[in-house]
Amino acid sequence: MTKKIIIIGSGFSSISAATYLADKGYNVTILEKNKSFGGRARKFKAQGFTFDMGPSWYWMPDVFEKYFNDFNKKVNDYYTLKKLDPAYRVYFGENDFIEIGDNLEKISQTFEEHEKGSSKKLMNFMAEAKKNYSIAMEKVVYKPGESILELITLGTIRRLRYFATNIKSEVAKYFKNNKLKQILEFPVLFLGAKPENTPAFYNIMNHADFGLGTWFPEKGGMHRVVQSMIELATEKGVKFKSDHQVDEILVENKKVTGVVANGNTFLCDIIISGADYNHTEKLIPNHLKNYSDSYWDKKTFAPSSLLFYIGLDKKIEKMSHHNLFFDVDFNKHASEIYDNPKWPESPMFYLNFPSLTDQSMAPEGQENCFILIPIAPDLKDEENIRDKYLEVILKRIEEVAGEKISDYIVYKKSFCVKDFISEYNSYKGNAYGLANTLFQTSIFKPKIKSKKIKGLYFTGQLTVPGPGVPPSLISGKIVSSIVIKDFPNQ
Repeated sequence: MTKKIIIIGSGFSSISAATYLADKGYNVTILEKNKSFGGRARKFKAQGFTFDMGPSWYWMPDVFEKYFNDFNKKVNDYYTLKKLDPAYRVYFGENDFIEIGDNLEKISQTFEEHEKGSSKKLMNFMAEAKKNYSIAMEKVVYKPGESILELITLGTIRRLRYFATNIKSEVAKYFKNNKLKQILEFPVLFLGAKPENTPAFYNIMNHADFGLGTWFPEKGGMHRVVQSMIELATEKGVKFKSDHQVDEILVENKKVTGVVANGNTFLCDIIISGADYNHTEKLIPNHLKNYSDSYWDKKTFAPSSLLFYIGLDKKIEKMSHHNLFFDVDFNKHASEIYDNPKWPESPMFYLNFPSLTDQSMAPEGQENCFILIPIAPDLKDEENIRDKYLEVILKRIEEVAGEKISDYIVYKKSFCVKDFISEYNSYKGNAYGLANTLFQTSIFKPKIKSKKIKGLYFTGQLTVPGPGVPPSLISGKIVSSIVIKDFPNQ
């Protein structure tokens, strides 16, 4: 008989898992609590503007290609990618910025301008990052995190020193210029930990950045990817139900039998949760949880975010598609996230204008603006605090980049800790899951499989391989392969 699978949530990992399982003949239904699909990568429209709600960087295009190739499809069967040049711009002060080009040769020339001899050093650094990336993708990242033996390969043994040291010290071995060091340390912010607490092996992110480039899915941005995955999943027979909040996971004799959503019972043989791990375990009897509340409380979480979605009644003339504002103390802000959690005094932030690349995301003559400030999870979140930060950030943009913004705002909406909790059931309102510190990597992450309930599995940023869009696609593939092995569809 065909096995019935319920998947909770419709983020990247859930849709990925659903597609692999439906392709193997399983009867798969996705239940999503919100009105629209995509999890943190949902979109919304307002006053002619189209906003990606979460992820906005398209890195590691090879992972997306691999996903579609697994179904004899290609990325360009669904959407077209544009490589951004510049990939992004980093601001360090008033009219003081560095642009990162669209290939390594351009970037090495830029480095040389700021530190004599650094172009050759960058090539050496990047050659090592590329080797680590190849080992990670071929030997480590697609593994289920069940045994230490997964990490022991000829490649990882030869590169053991990259696990014994950290990103910060590795970068410092090559470069002296602080601006260049910050640019090379920045990608690990996507992994949710301070550079000094992130294993140097994660310089794979530098290859993802400089080596593979920054791309943009045309005609819709990141949600275009979600729509494409839904289209493929639907082709395979996956059923999608929105406005279906799962309130209980039904368990009999330590085996799943179904879920209760909107007061209705959905019977099934297998449940995969792409929802927040801690929240999911609140839907089962206490004694059957994988992890206690104290376990989660001791974990190092990646940041939450204060987000702003803004519509501007003007075109942007002086800035890039992606902009990073490092015009403040990088280490101080990082400390205010991890060491002494509090609202930052002078935050770094990220500024995105997707309509510079895709005019369909804003009305003619106007601009779509997205601002992200990384903050500690579990902070007190109030409207007056959000308003204060927007005022500070807009002032900095105008002073540092010389671009008038405040007087041209025709639409604005904010999203912060309270919203991550209410819309995604996110533990302490975190935005990116668990930080990728050494002892929260691979086998040290929360397990994909329930230890106490047969048929219950987890996927997404709180389990292997970790935070980010490409890892979420991979997580979906990993959980599907475990389900197929445990419950052959006969």
